[in-house]
Amino acid sequence: MTQWANSLIRLSTYEVETLQKRLAEITTRRASAEMRVAVLDAEAEIERERARDDAQTAMFLPAYLKGWELRRASAQATLDMVALEETGARDALAEAFEAQKKFEHVAELSRLSQLAAAAKRETAALDELALRRARA
Repeated sequence: MTQWANSLIRLSTYEVETLQKRLAEITTRRASAEMRVAVLDAEAEIERERARDDAQTAMFLPAYLKGWELRRASAQATLDMVALEETGARDALAEAFEAQKKFEHVAELSRLSQLAAAAKRETAALDELALRRARA
């Protein structure tokens, strides 16, 4: 295989690995954002339960829920942003895989072409040797 093909394959492999690491980091952030939304929902449910049992807590519940809605909206916006980023990272990774496979395919075709050319040269040399022996 030629040197340029090896270089292209190494570069494309590095790019794929880099994008995989980036996607893993984004996936971790998405899981964290999903957990934050779930925790906020659980906290609101706990406060509603407390409000059913305690009149003073019930009096403060509307204010708490207003603040909870703002925090949840912020957490949901973060989750939506990370989900969009994840989609972009997945698309970039798919394109990088595609490019890597193209380079590998071209390198394999180049290798096979070199093997075919070497086989032709060898066949021609053997044919020439056979003709010389037949003449002699």
